Amino acid sequence: MRKALLPLAVLVAWLVALYPAAAQQQQPAAGGNAPAAAPAPAAAPAPPLPYGMPIGTALAKKIAAAALARAEKNGYPSAVAIVGPNGELIYFERNDNANTSAAANAQKKAASAATFRRATKFFEDRLMSGGTLILALEGADPVGGGIPIEVKGHIVGGIGVAGAPVSH
Repeated sequence: MRKALLPLAVLVAWLVALYPAAAQQQQPAAGGNAPAAAPAPAAAPAPPLPYGMPIGTALAKKIAAAALARAEKNGYPSAVAIVGPNGELIYFERNDNANTSAAANAQKKAASAATFRRATKFFEDRLMSGGTLILALEGADPVGGGIPIEVKGHIVGGIGVAGAPVSH
């Protein structure tokens, strides 16, 4: 049971980190005619999670197997790379018939997610909204599919998936 919950726990942790709660809308003052109060200044962003010891091979294999099974179930031959917090390759696996470019792309996405401590979708979104300076960040991959791996509040690596349509 515990093994089956691990990929789900990683996914949930990633979703919580990626999608912060929406800002509350201000309600009109009593009577409806009074101007709304000035918005409160934005809170400082939370500090990034610290790096931890690199992910172990056994856990990396389990995470990669879950990702490949999902890709295969959806009909996308893919490649999955798991890296440590410094971007060093820990584990790699691919489905049969995955694109030849998927291996390198999966590793780049995983390394970007781990070393920058954020999903590669962040860079893609910034680039698509006109933030071309993202292209100057060495190692930042502006294509979704890379997610940092967090264990007990520490970034222990990253996962990169290539060969499937990107939604994260």
